[in-house]
Amino acid sequence: MTQSSSSSSPSRNAILGRIRKNLGRDSGPQDAPAEIVARLGNPPRNVIPARAQIPHDQQVNLFVKMAEDVNASVRRIDNNDAIVGEVSRYLAEHNQPAVVRLASDSFIAGLDWNKTTLEISTGIARPQDLVSVTPAFAGVAETGSLMLRSGPEQPYTLNMLPDTHIVVIRASQIVGTYEDVWGLQRQSQGRGTMPRTFLWVTGPSRTGDIEQTLQLGAHGPRRLHIILVDDAGNVTAEKAVDKPV
Repeated sequence: MTQSSSSSSPSRNAILGRIRKNLGRDSGPQDAPAEIVARLGNPPRNVIPARAQIPHDQQVNLFVKMAEDVNASVRRIDNNDAIVGEVSRYLAEHNQPAVVRLASDSFIAGLDWNKTTLEISTGIARPQDLVSVTPAFAGVAETGSLMLRSGPEQPYTLNMLPDTHIVVIRASQIVGTYEDVWGLQRQSQGRGTMPRTFLWVTGPSRTGDIEQTLQLGAHGPRRLHIILVDDAGNVTAEKAVDKPV
């Protein structure tokens, strides 16, 4: 026998009613104050750093510089076909396992992984998974940060459990500021719809809590490698060279 509960049960309504009364509101929860409705309808932008108000090709270059400054490595490639080879190259160069857990996102999982000798699987990361490959939703030039969204095709664990995290991002996904990313999110999923979690990633995981000594991998991956795909013909700078991590 199964039991079910109604979202409009008397006890729930009584609790919400007491909360509304304590807040001085007699209306239902759908009748939000006008100032809240106005703010949600037209979210104000925060302060925009001047260093990010530059042409897009310069934003891409700034993103690379800022990411490398926080111990990420970046490789700029010309097209999607080169992604698989770059993953193989990076893992071999850094003596990492040839066993990779992929996001089941169609962009990542749909690549021709048969061209490599890597052992590929998709889905939620397990404790024994040492390498993951995921897509990014956006990149922020002002700090070199990645914005990763969780969902059925990109489980949160892929971003946190493996020691080595490889993130693929297109040049067209790089914007100047954090505020620009929130605008992209509203365009992507519509107002009132959010992923279960957002994760802002700025370099590999680190801490300086122990004797003020920087330790990588304290709360997540100890290596972050970013594969930057030129999808708009705007990668004009010299190809970036990996920094050891």
